[in-house]
Amino acid sequence: MQMSMWVIKLLLIIVFFYLENSQASSSACSEVDRLALVGFKARILKDTTDLLSTWTGKDCCGGGWEGVECDPATGRVNKLMLQSPSAGNVSVHMIGILSPSLGNLHFLETMVISGMKRIGGTIPQSFSNLSRLTELVLDDNALQGEIPSSLGHLSLLQTFSFNGNHLTGQIPPALGNLKGLLQLNLAKNSLIGPIPPNLKNLMSLQFLDLSFNSLSGFIPDFLGQLQSLQYLVLTNNQLSGQIPISLFNLVQLSELSIDQNLLTGRIPTQIGNLKSLSVLRLNANQLTGQIPESIANLQSLWHLNVSRNVLMDPLPNIAFSKGLPSLLAIDLSYNSLNLGTVPEWIRNRQLSDVHLAGCKLRGTLPNFTKPDSLTSLDLSDNYFTDGIANFLTKMSSLQSAKISNNLLKIDLSSIRLPDQLSSLDLHSNLLFGSLSSILSNKTSKFLEAIDVSMNQISGSIPEFSGGLNLKVLNIGSNRIAGHIPSSISDLAKLERFDISRNHITGTIPTSLGLLVKLQWLDLSINGLTGKIPDSLLGIEALKHASFRANRLCGEIPQGRPFNIYSAAAYAHNLCLCGKPLPPCKGK
Repeated sequence: MQMSMWVIKLLLIIVFFYLENSQASSSACSEVDRLALVGFKARILKDTTDLLSTWTGKDCCGGGWEGVECDPATGRVNKLMLQSPSAGNVSVHMIGILSPSLGNLHFLETMVISGMKRIGGTIPQSFSNLSRLTELVLDDNALQGEIPSSLGHLSLLQTFSFNGNHLTGQIPPALGNLKGLLQLNLAKNSLIGPIPPNLKNLMSLQFLDLSFNSLSGFIPDFLGQLQSLQYLVLTNNQLSGQIPISLFNLVQLSELSIDQNLLTGRIPTQIGNLKSLSVLRLNANQLTGQIPESIANLQSLWHLNVSRNVLMDPLPNIAFSKGLPSLLAIDLSYNSLNLGTVPEWIRNRQLSDVHLAGCKLRGTLPNFTKPDSLTSLDLSDNYFTDGIANFLTKMSSLQSAKISNNLLKIDLSSIRLPDQLSSLDLHSNLLFGSLSSILSNKTSKFLEAIDVSMNQISGSIPEFSGGLNLKVLNIGSNRIAGHIPSSISDLAKLERFDISRNHITGTIPTSLGLLVKLQWLDLSINGLTGKIPDSLLGIEALKHASFRANRLCGEIPQGRPFNIYSAAAYAHNLCLCGKPLPPCKGK
């Protein structure tokens, strides 16, 4: 009995040590995988994300290597996920190329290398060896060259996304072999040619985004056979012909964006079959005829944009007033519509975005019965003459208002603005009075952009106080006199400053050079005197500047970008000299 107990204990100890050693060996990093990852790191010349700084030591599976995961059963790398920790910050990036060594990660199931901005070069052919790959995401880098056809061998792929690179050539027909694909995203590249017919094999596809390329030819009929499609985005290409009727068989479609192409013909009445559609963008094509009443059947539609076509009267007002229960955003701008007044079905709805620019609207600005829901309003390029004074005050959620290029004639001091407004565009009207009512210490800190150019505004530029968040200030083409206040430097976030075509005199204040975020500066056609201060050399972000037609004199600041602008930027002044103009006398 004692002998058998001793044997059992010995067996338990052996099993315990076997399991310990087995687990240790399975969790240790495979040398093949480690070398593949080290090969990738060696091709990255600079890494401001600091992700690769964690790739030290010999155990890539121990959890210390950022973005690397391993299968505990095999000890092999099965996930590589390197995503930028700060997508909006251009200073956070990786510089280098994708190493072919990554093709040696034979157990890899997920590869995500996105948002690195400056990883360039071509996509390695060796990636076709990653036969277990289900997810391949290389978004927002700087990859070049063609998409390798050999990637069509990765039969387990479900996600294929190369959005936001510099890829060229045609979409490889071999991608049609990826029959398990759920998501295909090749947006924001420089791809050309037609949408290949082989993609008709992707019967499981739910998401297709080929937007912002240079694709040509017709929208293929076979897309209507991909019954699982929920998102079809072909925005900003060179696709031509008519909208294929087959698209309206896609009963699961939630978004149809075929805007910014060269599409012709009418909007098919069958569009009302898309019962799941929530977003419809047909804008910026060459579509003709009338907007079909059947759109009113789209119960889930919240965003409708048919702007910038050649659509004609009449609108299906009765159908629209009874249908479209989910509608939140409407854009009918720049067609051949002659509305006269804003339709009642728009005025009486609780909408967030109303864009009716260039719709031949007249008279007094409309009375929206539910103004507190509006966040974006565009009534530009119409013939409104009255009603601006308190028009915006009830719009408690309004962030952007464009009522430019109308016939509004009123003193600026009579216009009341909602506190949360961030962008106001009233250019090309008949506004008069001074700027002090909209630019003062009472100006909302939410206001980021003001454009009141091409009006009849007089007076002077008011003094500024700290705390304003203006990024755009355009007061050009008015009757404003006086000088540029030194307190302009308090607009620390200013990116665009245009005071051209006024009667402004005095010197350019040196404090203007403190606006380090300035990208656009136009002081042309005024009466400014003195010299261009050297302090402006501190504005490193400046891309455009014009000092033309003033009374300036002296040496142009001799540093970039001022000494490399064209001579036209300094023409018609008193006695400016130095590059790009002739040298100053005595130099």
